Amino acid sequence: MSDLSLLGRLLVMAGIGLAAIGALLLLAEKVPGIRLFRLPGDIRIEREGASIYIPIVSMLLISGVLTLLLWLFGWMKK
Repeated sequence: MSDLSLLGRLLVMAGIGLAAIGALLLLAEKVPGIRLFRLPGDIRIEREGASIYIPIVSMLLISGVLTLLLWLFGWMKK
């Protein structure tokens, strides 16, 4: 298999993964009780004519989950 076909497959799989994550986020918005990106510790500043949102805790949570998943996939591959 050439390097270009491997890169093509990787990009297709990454695109499918991103689309799946996007679909889950859209569905999660409609389910009551799921508060992703509105966790305590996320910073929200609202002023007249402008608002700033910094999802610190949400990003830490997502980073931790992705780290655990990648670690598990790496461990299962050995």
